[in-house]
Amino acid sequence: MRGLAARDVLAEAVERFHPRLVMACSFQKEESVLLDLLLDVEPAARVFTIDTGVLFGETVETWRAFEERWGVKVEVVDAAADPPWTGGAHCCSNGAKAAALETALQGVDAWITGLRREQAPTRATVEAFERDEARGIWKVNPLADWTEQDVWRHIAERGLPYHPLHDRGYASIGCATCTLPGAGREGRWAGEDKTECGLHAPPNAGATAAASTPGEA
Repeated sequence: MRGLAARDVLAEAVERFHPRLVMACSFQKEESVLLDLLLDVEPAARVFTIDTGVLFGETVETWRAFEERWGVKVEVVDAAADPPWTGGAHCCSNGAKAAALETALQGVDAWITGLRREQAPTRATVEAFERDEARGIWKVNPLADWTEQDVWRHIAERGLPYHPLHDRGYASIGCATCTLPGAGREGRWAGEDKTECGLHAPPNAGATAAASTPGEA
């Protein structure tokens, strides 16, 4: 399904899977675009976020701005630690985020993400529709072939709210304890040999691209 416009990918996903369809939201620029497109297609679409308890204050502000702009209530899946994480990649390496994702995906047939091929070498073969074999569901990546410029163009044209840390050099934004400014995903887990938190396996390991129109999510 390469070449299908992002809105058409979402419309296909909604037609096939809603209401057993959820969108993962980390309040980054990609989710600004996805929420704008998805909620235009299906205002009752489900959206969730994983809260590690150490989000940037700006992330929480963006969360509220998203809910106000689109009238959506973002479902919260708790992955916070007690005591809270204080640094490094511990919030990802201890499995809490992965466990939270499993909770969020219970009972669904498909999930929507903001993955783009341009983001990192580990995402270079992402397709609009992929089979998430590990979970037996579909994974929908409507922005797979979008560039950074495409994302910002849509945000500007539509006057969408977006995460303010993008204007301060943060291309990718995770937890406050382990994210620094940087291009691509180089600011994530800065100083560590790590670019993925485990929520997204490499595209060809655990998720295979659909060869034809999926019956999917």
